[in-house]
Amino acid sequence: MGINGIGTAGYPLTGYTARKLERSEESGTVGFMDTVAEKAAQRKATDYDEKAFDMVGPNAPQNVKDAWMDAAKEVNANGMGIRGNGMMSHISQMMVQRLNKQLKGETENFDIFGNTVESAIQATKEALYDLEHPVVYTPRSIEVQQARIKEGEFYRAFLEKLEQL
Repeated sequence: MGINGIGTAGYPLTGYTARKLERSEESGTVGFMDTVAEKAAQRKATDYDEKAFDMVGPNAPQNVKDAWMDAAKEVNANGMGIRGNGMMSHISQMMVQRLNKQLKGETENFDIFGNTVESAIQATKEALYDLEHPVVYTPRSIEVQQARIKEGEFYRAFLEKLEQL
């Protein structure tokens, strides 16, 4: 029986824990757990990529969704600026398009891709143009600048995949 982290012989329990960890590393258990955690993170990121797509293209054809998912996996980012942990990295241009629809009074339909490949291409080109040609200069943190660079990479990859359809 241990009291306050001291074992029965008066030695700290950390020695036992350290030896147990060494044995786990030797047997490969720690590597396995890292792999499981990594796979779970990838699944979660995929879920957020799908949720991001549903925010901008719920009525889009399946091949547009497939192109979105492929581009998101390739670039490790999506057009809504939603990271693998579900947090937004910044306000993306597609989010701005959604907000513009809301400001115009469209409260039910936030679908910016429409229901064709051509309408998805047009919306993505508009988002990419707005990203590359900001109306007003706004100072941004390094993290936001990096997220905007990834956003541009995503739009280019997504457009490439859409144009192949």
